[in-house]
Amino acid sequence: MDLRFSRLRAATAPLCLLSATPALAETTAEPAGEAQRKSYPAAYNGDAAAAPGGYALSRWAEDWRVMQNPAKRDDPLDRLKFIPLDDDGDIYLTVSGELRLRMNLTTNPNLRDAQAQRQDINRETLGADLHVGPHLRLYGEVSHGGLGGRNLGTPAATLRNDLVLLQHFVEVGADIGSAEVGARYGRQEFTDGPNILVSQRDNNTIRYTLNGFRGWVRGAKARLTVFDLKPTAYGDLGTDDDVIDPARRFSGATAGFVLPKTLLGGSQLYLDLFAWRRRNLVGTWGGRIGPATRYYAGAQLRGDVGRLGLDWSVNHQWGTFMNQGIDAWQAFLAQTWRIGNGPAKTAPRLGVHVDYASGGGGYGQGKLRNAYAPFGNNIYFSYQLYLTPSNLVAVTPNASFTPFRNARISAEYELAWRDDVHDAVYRANGQPFAGTQNGRGRKIADVVRAQMVWNATPRLTLTGRYEHLMARAALTDAGYRSSDFIAGWISYRF
Repeated sequence: MDLRFSRLRAATAPLCLLSATPALAETTAEPAGEAQRKSYPAAYNGDAAAAPGGYALSRWAEDWRVMQNPAKRDDPLDRLKFIPLDDDGDIYLTVSGELRLRMNLTTNPNLRDAQAQRQDINRETLGADLHVGPHLRLYGEVSHGGLGGRNLGTPAATLRNDLVLLQHFVEVGADIGSAEVGARYGRQEFTDGPNILVSQRDNNTIRYTLNGFRGWVRGAKARLTVFDLKPTAYGDLGTDDDVIDPARRFSGATAGFVLPKTLLGGSQLYLDLFAWRRRNLVGTWGGRIGPATRYYAGAQLRGDVGRLGLDWSVNHQWGTFMNQGIDAWQAFLAQTWRIGNGPAKTAPRLGVHVDYASGGGGYGQGKLRNAYAPFGNNIYFSYQLYLTPSNLVAVTPNASFTPFRNARISAEYELAWRDDVHDAVYRANGQPFAGTQNGRGRKIADVVRAQMVWNATPRLTLTGRYEHLMARAALTDAGYRSSDFIAGWISYRF
């Protein structure tokens, strides 16, 4: 089959992470090389890795060794994917890049009666991946974020940034027996967990990165990741003001297992168990600022059972915030049903995701029961970033279909309530909507959302989004309004 079309199919895989629901397409087949050495399936190994010759959200999760063969190259840019630096090709360089042009339009910004906000955004990213034999790798990536428009307020450094040394790390690895063993140190993206809890946050112009150590062992049926990381605190000028955040630290372990295919009468299911700790010297709840240590113990089950796609996760959180104990829960249950007998990737799907994040105690009463996502996908509940998995109950029917080749449309209707009416409504940055803690309305909002993604070529993607948030009593009683949001962007990658 023509390599261009195989790359185009591979390029669609990371886009599911940007949509309103978790990735529920049927399980991606293992690349042939991995199947031969019986490694853990790449799509579930904690890197969200792409098939060889395909694009991934984290560009270091790509494998371009196929371009060592000149017959596989379609254009001059393909030469940049494998630049040999020695005679036998053991030392080689892969160059990657992205240009993204985007426009966001939001009415009633911050859900207040105000003039609409328009953001004109550009992102330019360039990366280099140097492989020195099979055991050593060095990766570096720089990015620029530009922002214009109207009613911008004070832009965050993740929206406007002159230049960021976004990622830079050294990685070592080897096959020991039947296992793949590796370690990475430096600035890196980390997504080994439920997408609602840990994500690169590609919606931002400058993506989320952390600094420190990550190590792994991967076999055919089981894997283990351990890590100790601190987030990057971005400035908005040159690379000198992007520093390691001394106040926050994220560490822990994730273990993954390939479940037997005979389970439930025939399935492809993957189970992850995780135990994490997040420390924050400047935690904030209810206007109080102080040290917080939060522990997470949870599980994620994902994959397919016949026509049913699953992405289920649950976690318990405990610890302390100042002198207040923490006792919180989250559960995210997403499922879709494939309709018809067509190819799994293009078939229509109907689904629903039911989400729960406990709330209460944010203003100092009793235990702190507000759940918290360390750095999750911040558009999962609202493209406008007005909802987050803390003090939230949501039920969201959804549908998706392919209107024409290489395009996907998804739509959903979300109903959102507070778990505890004595606590606030929280937005994606963790801050409360001021005053909502004083009202007693339970319903937060109804949210209508639609998205279309078209992979026009293997490198060129066009995306459009729309959201209408209808504010209900939990918001309107505190003076907040409904809002519309529309966004469109074009992304070119190589």
